Amino acid sequence: MNLPSLITWTRVIAIPVFILCYFLDTPNKNIVLTLLFMAASLTDWLDGYLARKWNQTSSFGAFLDPVADKLLVAVALIAIIDHDPHKWYLTLSVMIIICREITISALREWMASMGERGVVAVSWIGKWKTAFQMGAITFILYEKSLLGIPLYEVGILFLIVATVLTLWSMIQYLYSTWKVLRVR
Repeated sequence: MNLPSLITWTRVIAIPVFILCYFLDTPNKNIVLTLLFMAASLTDWLDGYLARKWNQTSSFGAFLDPVADKLLVAVALIAIIDHDPHKWYLTLSVMIIICREITISALREWMASMGERGVVAVSWIGKWKTAFQMGAITFILYEKSLLGIPLYEVGILFLIVATVLTLWSMIQYLYSTWKVLRVR
């Protein structure tokens, strides 16, 4: 196992740690959760960067990386909803994001089985969606203002942007898939 794969595993291990920290009633819990999520999010970038730079990509890493990312995001989004269940727009955004992730993961697997993996390759919209999503979760978890900036409200705005990008990218992937399937 190479270093990029080990870094990916740290993200997987961070998930139960995040869950445990969420349910423990400790002072500064939001800071701990924010730092843990930020560190895990950075490993998402770092493992891919190192794998490409050192030419250590692997089929196992290609499988584990998106799974770890999606599980981490889903757990954090569910924690956000659990913490503040009365905001319908949070719940709706989380439902859309999780449903899109399941749909596109299944679509990627299906297209790969047909030899058409490139049809649903990550696009720039998907990268922006991920960036806004990670920022949103970080700011919402933190909850407080920092240097006069209302991070919770900025996080909500980022989550709405991430939700729009989530829908846009899903429509784009489904359209690309439809074009391939129409020809077959």
